[in-house]
Amino acid sequence: MPARWMGARLLNGSVALATLAGALVVTATAHADTAGLRGVVLVGNSQSGTVSFLDAQTFAVLGTLDVIPDLQQRLADMDLIQQAGYAAVKQQEGGDRFVDDVALSPDGRTLYVSRGNLDDTAAFDLISHQELWHTRLAGFHADHAALSPDGTRWVVSATTANEAQVFDTATGAVVGSFPTGTYPHQNDFTPDGKYIYNSSIGVIMFPQALEWMKGGFQLTKVDARTLNVVQTWLFPHGIRPNVLAADGTTFYAQQSYYNGFIKYDLNSSKITDTVPMPFSPAGHALKPDNYPKNSAHHGLALSGDQSRLCDVGTIDDYTALVDTTSLTTVGRVDYPVGSLPYWAVSAGPANRYCFVSLSQAGQVSVVDYASGKELARVPVGVFPQRERAAQLAGDALTALSR
Repeated sequence: MPARWMGARLLNGSVALATLAGALVVTATAHADTAGLRGVVLVGNSQSGTVSFLDAQTFAVLGTLDVIPDLQQRLADMDLIQQAGYAAVKQQEGGDRFVDDVALSPDGRTLYVSRGNLDDTAAFDLISHQELWHTRLAGFHADHAALSPDGTRWVVSATTANEAQVFDTATGAVVGSFPTGTYPHQNDFTPDGKYIYNSSIGVIMFPQALEWMKGGFQLTKVDARTLNVVQTWLFPHGIRPNVLAADGTTFYAQQSYYNGFIKYDLNSSKITDTVPMPFSPAGHALKPDNYPKNSAHHGLALSGDQSRLCDVGTIDDYTALVDTTSLTTVGRVDYPVGSLPYWAVSAGPANRYCFVSLSQAGQVSVVDYASGKELARVPVGVFPQRERAAQLAGDALTALSR
């Protein structure tokens, strides 16, 4: 799929001018220093089946990569059961969602992709753009994923199989799995690589009135070496985007149907604070059963200094910055109605920016934690969803399509 360079629409006066100047220098020089690693934000464009690479400091789009070059072959290879599963998931998702999650190897040269409706995961060489391997998951849908800090293991939620599978990144072979709650969703390695946290959302196709039938809403802590379950926590509702603070015990999470988020203490296994966020008029008019995949707010990130949360109001079309001490809102960015902000990740120097995907708008919003203002809005692909911070090798940058 051909790709082209797309720039950021920069905002806010002097910051915008400085950022634009930086972007022009980046474009002109193409970063002649190809030996080092460069901070980027990976944007999975779910419907178009591409990944956009954004510079984490200038917000320029450095290039894109087609991650479904084998689409027709993958569809042709499906047996009748797999075809039925593909059709069912496609209907539930409201269409094809080819890119669910992404990650870059520590050396910045290999891209790993969880390919949602294709129910597989694949690896791509960023120098040659060749697919290195792909492996099908159990069940019918490949969901959130996480790469181990050393880059050797790639864990992907097999949604309908109620387990997370672990892959050898060198070969794509399945090297293990572990049980989860119902419909496993987000995966995260701890920074030291010792543990994996997996959260589950329950069967989202059931209405809110039948929430008791959705299954177990569970946070699962797993030993990353043995894949043995260390501890589990049960929650009253589906666990949506979440983030574990640097202290290893403070857990912030959005929950199904809730317009806001909770603060949870993993040591005491208790919700310590429930933080409601304001509805927009459009969000207030929606019935809970019309929330996208049961989510009112879907997107949560923590600033590098741990002082602010980036809370994404999916049905409300805004991003709010919340002080982690007082749990009060200290900044807010509003988007056009129907933008569908749907994920957040912290990136840039010292994780000073929050990158928010605006799925229906085909854009990424960059919000400054310190000022609470939007610095840029960047056009990307069709239905950007998951974003991940990463480090890109210089020769991989040179090889990207622009």
